Amino acid sequence: MVKERSYRAMERLVKGFANHRRIEILDLLRRNPELSVEEISSRLKIGYENASDHIRKLAIAGLVLKRPAGRDVRHKLTLRAHHVLTFCKTLE
Repeated sequence: MVKERSYRAMERLVKGFANHRRIEILDLLRRNPELSVEEISSRLKIGYENASDHIRKLAIAGLVLKRPAGRDVRHKLTLRAHHVLTFCKTLE
């Protein structure tokens, strides 16, 4: 039972970054922490709702932290996300 939960947590993590756009968002936030959804969508030239959905999935996977800042929400990487990016670089 314990192992099954561990596998499910790992699955949630992998699904969280199993998309080229999400990896691109992670890399952008690595270089530019504390961006809003609007800034992310603008810099990557993708729709606001698309960016928002990807960020939501990254947050569910525990890869992005959200911080309210006035009427904006700022996003930054978790330590886990830094490890994921390092792992992804080994696959290149």
